Amino acid sequence: MMEFIAFLSSKDKEILELIYKANFLVEENTPLCLLGEKFFGFLKKEQKTVVICTRNAMKVGGHLLPRSVHNKDYDPTRIYIRRALRHEAVHVAQSCKGGSILTDKETKKIKFHPYKKEALEASTMISGNKQNETEAYWMENKPILVKEVLKKYCL
Repeated sequence: MMEFIAFLSSKDKEILELIYKANFLVEENTPLCLLGEKFFGFLKKEQKTVVICTRNAMKVGGHLLPRSVHNKDYDPTRIYIRRALRHEAVHVAQSCKGGSILTDKETKKIKFHPYKKEALEASTMISGNKQNETEAYWMENKPILVKEVLKKYCL
């Protein structure tokens, strides 16, 4: 059983099921995760495989620290893993559609917090597609929308 599943909400488990229904595989902690500990997920488009980097999320999120340090209401590891799954699920929907989900005009209106801009730049360097990365970062906090685009484009 994959470790990251324990961090998912019921909505995220539904997203995971939709990824499987779209005929994509899900792997955990593959060598891709060694590109940097700030990376929590990848899409291997040609192999139709989502990779979740649980160890990276746990390390950056402080999950391995003693429990007394944790605030039960705020668990960064849980947030990182959920966002990573949703983010990669958007890439799955983009792959099913054969391109971007939003129009260029819609994408240009999206504004991000500075930390997300930094992540967007790092992801764009790897994927080479700023439009798709912008959409994925914008949707990663919108699980209902992620489910909708997966259903619309992949099922």
